[in-house]
Amino acid sequence: MKFNNTIKSILLSAAVLFLATMPMETANAAKAKKAKASVDGIAKVSATMPEFIILHYYSELNLTFDAPDSEVIDEGNNNMNVSWKGDVDGNSELSAKNLKGANLDKSDVVKMSIPNVWAVRGFAPNGKAKVSISTPSGGSKLKKGKSAIGMSNVKVTQGKNSGRSINVALNGVSKRRATVGGVSMNMDFKKTTFSGKHTGGKYKITASTI
Repeated sequence: MKFNNTIKSILLSAAVLFLATMPMETANAAKAKKAKASVDGIAKVSATMPEFIILHYYSELNLTFDAPDSEVIDEGNNNMNVSWKGDVDGNSELSAKNLKGANLDKSDVVKMSIPNVWAVRGFAPNGKAKVSISTPSGGSKLKKGKSAIGMSNVKVTQGKNSGRSINVALNGVSKRRATVGGVSMNMDFKKTTFSGKHTGGKYKITASTI
């Protein structure tokens, strides 16, 4: 009987000890579940863009002038003295200085303004480009036989900027943001005598990053 009581006492003590340790083990297990290892690092990213430029231009321009209306101009009456030899003298014969006016009384030199004939885009160290224009050797005259049109004072234009060289914004690589410009020049018709197409005029456009 004493032996049985001893066994009961031992079992009871073990049960009490087990129950006492259970919450602590459960808490430790929960802590073990929540605890996760975590570290982080920051990576720096850089990108080096190439320096380049794209130039759009027309390799040939065909300029067709409006045809003015033909005119007949009555210069009035003229009284002339005629000898029996058939000679006519003096009075008021027609001369260049006294011709009456016509609708096409223009200067021999016409200033041309040709918009939107070049464009640039790309990348540059400061986002800008220099656009220049020059006339190659022999390119300052348009000819048809003995008839000639002189071409001078050639400039590039963009907005309010105009000159042999101008600085413009590149605006990146997108075609939609490309910088578009024009060309101006003087055309001299003093030595123009033929109708029809005159050829041989040239200009060169150069675009460079700055």
